[in-house]
Amino acid sequence: MSQVLSEQSLGVRAFVALVRAHSSATRKLSSQLTADHGLTISDYEVLLRLARAPDRRLRRVDLAEQVLLTASGITRLLDGLEQSGLVERGSCATDRRVVYAVLTDAGLAKVREASKSHVAQVDELFTEYFGEEELEAVGDLLSRIGDSDPRDCDPDT
Repeated sequence: MSQVLSEQSLGVRAFVALVRAHSSATRKLSSQLTADHGLTISDYEVLLRLARAPDRRLRRVDLAEQVLLTASGITRLLDGLEQSGLVERGSCATDRRVVYAVLTDAGLAKVREASKSHVAQVDELFTEYFGEEELEAVGDLLSRIGDSDPRDCDPDT
């Protein structure tokens, strides 16, 4: 495999490194969120997106698109969050086919609590491997690929 990679373009090598780094970081951070707060990283992202949404609500289909899940995937994830009392279903007054995911007060409290340690853990993970200038460069470079905002981990921004 390493011979194949050594023959690949710099773009492919960078992509492979990005995918591996993402997998490693996601696994570690998700494990910490689960141990500390009983949330997976996907749970956290859904709660965070709802916390930042107008009126703490999003159409389920829009939420699925934002977190890159299928309709069935978002349904399974939201079912667990609903059973935990962190999210509830909301209806649309003008279109009965539209269903919203609505963050409850308990869900907002949970994502705020989780954010305190999660943001610190993300920072710790990256500062372990990179200096300040490197982190600035990495953030700038990766933001070119996709829309990103450095505040994406904080529900209050």
